[in-house]
Amino acid sequence: MRTTWAIVAAAAVLALAGCSSDLPDKGTGNTSESAAKSEFFDRGEFDRQLAFRTAQPVGLDGGDSHDKPWEQMLDPAMVDTAKYAKPGGDYNLCFSNASVNNPWRQVGFKTMREEAKLHPEIGKLTVLDAGAKDDKQISDIQSFATQGCSALIISPNTTATLTPAVEAACNTGVPVIVFDRGVKTNCPVTFIHPIGGYAFGADGAEFLKQKVPSGGKILALRILPGVDVLEQRWAAADQVFAGSGLDIVGVEFTDGDAAKTKSIVSSYLQRQGKIDGIWMDAGQTAVAAVEAFQDAGVALPAIVGEDQQDFLRMWNKEKLTAVAPTYPAYQWRTPVIAALRILEGKQVPREWVLPQLKITKDTLPNYIKADMPPLHYAMCGCEAMPGYPAPWK
Repeated sequence: MRTTWAIVAAAAVLALAGCSSDLPDKGTGNTSESAAKSEFFDRGEFDRQLAFRTAQPVGLDGGDSHDKPWEQMLDPAMVDTAKYAKPGGDYNLCFSNASVNNPWRQVGFKTMREEAKLHPEIGKLTVLDAGAKDDKQISDIQSFATQGCSALIISPNTTATLTPAVEAACNTGVPVIVFDRGVKTNCPVTFIHPIGGYAFGADGAEFLKQKVPSGGKILALRILPGVDVLEQRWAAADQVFAGSGLDIVGVEFTDGDAAKTKSIVSSYLQRQGKIDGIWMDAGQTAVAAVEAFQDAGVALPAIVGEDQQDFLRMWNKEKLTAVAPTYPAYQWRTPVIAALRILEGKQVPREWVLPQLKITKDTLPNYIKADMPPLHYAMCGCEAMPGYPAPWK
């Protein structure tokens, strides 16, 4: 079991400040050497995540849970939770949330609340929102010690800074569940997350390698530097692109801003004359990238997007050559399920790795929801929940 859990949700990075590089005068080429030397690249974890993509998931209590990926587990190492058993119900589940400062987190939090409503044994879901501030979340976690929590769920704002607070919470005797982003301790009963950044990055790069002929020009669009999961996504893509014959003409940071994304793409089209593929480490500005091609009146590229509705609709309407790796929002259901299992004394995985699905041309029609908001995330796992779609609108 790894002792460093440092997986950071891609959806969180919109809250951070970032910077952009200058546009290069010529193509930057590509080589796996840069990824191999990166502090964010771990060959063993890279291989592990890519292998997880084809691993057979295990359902709860031996079932297959084939239609409930939020209940599935990949290669689980189960831990005994008998010491936390608290029969009788009327549980107070406490949740320390990093923030709801972007659409992905908003969709996820709505899904968590609806999951809690499905379980009558939950008497109360007590939530404190840190507003993307470490000091606020540290204070929130400390305050839960006096609020009668049956179990404490934490989605950390940052990894290193929140680690001492999580460790202190573990020492109170209340079971702690960490999900979405990790911390540098293995004291929580379980850590819940999808496969990870390497798998996401490789999915997109492999698609472009397949669809763009050798010599084709690829523009990589990233959000911010120095964020673990995004660096892992790019490191994986860099590995896949190495030796592919594709020309990586630029790697640019967009700050997750649609206008900036469109400006960068437009500048590259003017310089290069043609861009054959767009790789992205997060797809929330994928629509803006495509619009830059439309504004220039040039052929649309093969593109890596994500599972928000605006991109899926454009993909379908414009018949794009596209793929959508995902960081599924259905993971927000799993901590509630895990907390209840722990309070029932049932085993849970020490590291609960969830399947990380991708949307392809063949599966695209299954995920387009014309009546949902443009930034609703298709992998919410919420469509069959009572009251859908009202809470998510």
